[in-house]
Amino acid sequence: MGFPDQQQQVPGVQSQMDPVPDCGEQSYRGSGRLTGKKAVITGGDSGIGRAVAIAYAREGADVLVSYLNEDDDANEVKRLVEDAGRKCVLMAGDVSDPNHCREIIRTAVDELGGIDVLVNNAAYQMTHESLDEISDEEWDYTFKVNIGAYFYLLKAALPHMQPGSSVIGSSSVNSDMPSPTLAPYAATKSAIANFSASMAQLLGEKGIRVNSVAPGPIWTPLIPATMPSEKVQNFGDDTPLGRAGQPAELAGVYVLLASDEGSYISGARVAVTGGRPIL
Repeated sequence: MGFPDQQQQVPGVQSQMDPVPDCGEQSYRGSGRLTGKKAVITGGDSGIGRAVAIAYAREGADVLVSYLNEDDDANEVKRLVEDAGRKCVLMAGDVSDPNHCREIIRTAVDELGGIDVLVNNAAYQMTHESLDEISDEEWDYTFKVNIGAYFYLLKAALPHMQPGSSVIGSSSVNSDMPSPTLAPYAATKSAIANFSASMAQLLGEKGIRVNSVAPGPIWTPLIPATMPSEKVQNFGDDTPLGRAGQPAELAGVYVLLASDEGSYISGARVAVTGGRPIL
């Protein structure tokens, strides 16, 4: 199917994409599945995180949306959440900083009154054709954002989570089908799946469920911001369904894993890949 040729600077802005990703703004209809819950969503300004924030609000949850610096996108999410009648707290900043991660949790507790759901979704990636192109700094930064933040956020959130709470890590089909040109990112996505599985076993006795979601090629700002134009244009064409997914097509899985309907789902890695198998 293909996308128009386009490039952006990292981290990318959703409103400047062509076409603009579908995050369920017009389509998602809630049914009270998360009524009264309080959720923290990192990378919630755009892409999958935005779709999750919209869905959670329309299902009855208040949300804290963490994002880097994409203020216009974040303010649009806040409007959509508030239009659904729920509270939205915005937190700009870099989740590679452990202190910022802890501040996110403190703010959620203060402003929302607690934490029932933690969605670790913010991610960094960059395409490289050789190992020599990957600097030490980029390697470290990718791990700090993608998996380091997960550790710091969860550690800070646990004292505030009750039995029935849910933790969800955004992994990737790259967790066991790694792209050679996304090596640091793929390694962190495997770590997210592994860490989630470990935490499901460690936290089960507390009644806290932990799962990960493994998206395939999803049309988000990361794509034009981190991939060369030829890969952007053909993004997702090689899946069995023959197209990239839209963020809105992930929302239902994140709702299920956060809701009481998923009360016996823990330690799972849910594939949303357009037909690409994961092990």
